[in-house]
Amino acid sequence: MVTPGARDVSSRSAARGAVTTVDQERIQRAWSGLSSRADAIADSITLALIEQEPAYMVSATPDIAGELRRSTREHIRQGLRTLSGASAADDNTREVWRRTGRERARQGIPMELVLKAYTLGSRTLWEELVLEREQHRSEIDEHLLLVAGQQLWRALDSQYETLVDAYRRESARMQQRDLANVLVILDGLRSGRGGDPAFVIEARATLGLSASQEIACVVGPLDEHGSPPLSAPEDALDQIGAVSHWNIRDGHQFALVALPRGSWNSIVSALAARAVGPVGVAHSPDGVSSFAAAYRLAALTAETITEDSGVALATDRLPRVIMAADEQSSELLVHHALGNLWTHPEPQRETLLGTLAHVLSSDGSPTNAAKILYCHRNTVIYRIRRIEELTGLDLGDPRDRLLLTLALVKTGHWVRAVGQGDSSTPRGSFK
Repeated sequence: MVTPGARDVSSRSAARGAVTTVDQERIQRAWSGLSSRADAIADSITLALIEQEPAYMVSATPDIAGELRRSTREHIRQGLRTLSGASAADDNTREVWRRTGRERARQGIPMELVLKAYTLGSRTLWEELVLEREQHRSEIDEHLLLVAGQQLWRALDSQYETLVDAYRRESARMQQRDLANVLVILDGLRSGRGGDPAFVIEARATLGLSASQEIACVVGPLDEHGSPPLSAPEDALDQIGAVSHWNIRDGHQFALVALPRGSWNSIVSALAARAVGPVGVAHSPDGVSSFAAAYRLAALTAETITEDSGVALATDRLPRVIMAADEQSSELLVHHALGNLWTHPEPQRETLLGTLAHVLSSDGSPTNAAKILYCHRNTVIYRIRRIEELTGLDLGDPRDRLLLTLALVKTGHWVRAVGQGDSSTPRGSFK
């Protein structure tokens, strides 16, 4: 309940257009009270939108109703977090609006329908807040309810501005190149049609590429909810002067990226901040002709990323990429190279494998490996002898060192020894 004195203060604050900290906290708690019903509210908005605006269903987008439901839920959840003051420092609310503007432009949904959807969503939230107050006697009075409404509609104005700008920018991009044709070209290049000279000519014309244009492929798998691993990657690449064409097929988000200047690492750096999943980048040395091979290489690179998210260049992870390319052969190599060491009892096996990785990454020096492992040099030498007994290999033989290094790359022990960046195979001789 709100005391009469508190109501008088709220009244005066609202009349002056100012809101005290206490009043703002009350408003935020009122919005927070709707959070548990965010998805139900969003679903009611989706149904009303489809009923009131059947033009939405004319879109060629597969399962447009499901897409609207997903998007509306995301907007309502994010909106309630913001209105309740629960947004984190890395709040991406504006990015959600921008993405929606781009997506609706691509889906061919008229802008006025998109704006009506936002208006409907804001009105529904306001009605739910009023209903919540009437049913549960929340601590905000009529005047604070008015202030909450004013804040909600100001937020809607900001949404309009951001969404319209993104929609118009994407529409301009689509006018410059026919998106449908672009997607067909990307699918063709991914499936290997880069070997067809006539298709190559068409691809270059559609994508605006010269015969000498350097290109790369970016690939990342969608997560279990069907969300892409990169958020608004076009904007990130625009900032480094790269032109990109994106598509989603067979559970992967992928792109052809043309970089007029700079190195391929600049693409990695630009996309890293946008990554919410694993993403691989691979150069296509023969332009569009070798794009299919670059796609496979980039996809394999993404598979080597063990963290929740990250962007990696294929050439920085070649040993792991090679091992990921042929699962059957790589398993054979592990069993062949490690022999009885692979079936050796724990924890001795892990100790020996860890020692082996550090010895190989230290150019075969027991002294340097011992420093890293915090043990005596003689201990490392003993372990080397034991490893050679179990594997039947000679750590002084370059071929055997290569086999053992590749096996450790496959098992993950090499990464744990040298870090995430792949080093070359050991160079020096054993001392």
